[in-house]
Amino acid sequence: GEIRPEMVTALDRVIRAGYRTACLTNNVVGGEQRMDVGDVMVMFDHVVESSKVGCRKPEPRFYEIACGLVGVEPSECVFLDDLGVNLKPAREMGMTTIKVVEPIGALAELGRVVGIDLVAR
Repeated sequence: GEIRPEMVTALDRVIRAGYRTACLTNNVVGGEQRMDVGDVMVMFDHVVESSKVGCRKPEPRFYEIACGLVGVEPSECVFLDDLGVNLKPAREMGMTTIKVVEPIGALAELGRVVGIDLVAR
C-alpha cells in the first residue's frame, strides 16, 4: 500500500518509547517491493510475512506466530489494520484493536492506549 508519513512518524515515536513492534503482512512471494516500503519495514522489530509462515490474516495462527516472535501475550498487544475482518480474530484473542480508517483518528486512539502523543507535529 501507500506509505503514510504520519504513520511512519508515529512508528518512530512508539519505537523510541521502548515498545516492541511487528508488521503483519499478507504478502505475495516474489512481489516487487518499492524501496520506500523496504525502508519502513526495517524499522520494525519483526516482520511476519504470510508467504514465509504459511498462514495469513485473519487466521488466528498468524497472530499466534506474531506474538511468539515478539515474546508477548495477545493481551499485551495493540493491533492496527484497515480491514475489520483482520481485527476480529485479534480482538477475540485479547488484543486491543484499532481500525485504521484515516491515520489521524487511528493515531489518536493508539496514543491514548500507549500514553504517547502520536498526533502532534
